[in-house]
Amino acid sequence: MIVYEPAAAPATRAGEALVAGRRVAGRLFPYGTDAGAAALRFDPVEHRFVFRRPDVPIPAGPSDPAAWGQALSRVPSGPVLIGPCAPAEAVRGSYRAAADAAVESGRPVYLLDPEPDGIPAAAAGAAVALFSWRPGRPEASFPGLAAARSAGLACAAVFPLLPGWTSEPEFLDALMVAAKEGGAASVTALVPAADGEGRRGIVEARLGAEPSEGEGFFELVHHGDWFSRMGDRVAEVRAASARHGLAGLPPRPGGRRGRAGNAAAAARLEELAERLESDEHRAALLYAAVRWIDDSRRDLSAVAREGNFRKVFPFGPEIAGEAEAALQEAR
Repeated sequence: MIVYEPAAAPATRAGEALVAGRRVAGRLFPYGTDAGAAALRFDPVEHRFVFRRPDVPIPAGPSDPAAWGQALSRVPSGPVLIGPCAPAEAVRGSYRAAADAAVESGRPVYLLDPEPDGIPAAAAGAAVALFSWRPGRPEASFPGLAAARSAGLACAAVFPLLPGWTSEPEFLDALMVAAKEGGAASVTALVPAADGEGRRGIVEARLGAEPSEGEGFFELVHHGDWFSRMGDRVAEVRAASARHGLAGLPPRPGGRRGRAGNAAAAARLEELAERLESDEHRAALLYAAVRWIDDSRRDLSAVAREGNFRKVFPFGPEIAGEAEAALQEAR
């Protein structure tokens, strides 16, 4: 039995983070960090498994969107990630309140693992639903995906690339099929955290889903040289996504009051940065440029039409050229 306790205030985390290659400026936690419909989930920001502790009550945030709107005003400009949701959403309404406030603010919004009751009516076209992978049969990997797509949301699937498990060709192909049939526009593979805690979580997740797996998987995860080969595996996933007609990164939401050109330029730079993981300096510059675009209150497509974009864009000509091309295409 899950016990929920009213939280004194909205739980938020301001500060830049990446979710499946997309930049977010902050997170809202309607049910705290241990929430979720399952006792086990993979967090796409922390890149590790989160285990719900059965003996710890889950805080339920306010059901008043105004409270979340006030909390959201303290989060820097840019997209916001909300979630995960919880089975009590139909009764508590905390996720819906946070999502309503975020959508109404005009920001780009990512909804992490939303329950149907938590999806705002105005979210279609303004928000993107992200579904994190659940261990088990591939066809049941992304519960809730089809319902969110039926509600008119653009949807994306995210999963951890695990050695001897999700990275195997047969499993990977079944995962792609499940995501596409559920209505996902993209599938993104994430390299899991490989510290001691992260590895323990991988083994515990596998044994929880498939108790017959034991010593061999433990040895592979804790003592195998799998982590150094993850770059090649990520490239294989991108190729598999393309074969199934799926994008490699989630769609970037524009927000209700967003500007299509700004969103397109930010998305283009994020996609370039995601492919330059080995060049950390270059990737950091690209994400800094994305931050600048998110902070801009101007319609950058109009600035580009006037021929002034490169005069105001404080980054090098190569990055400016990529952003300007996206602005022109969006126009």
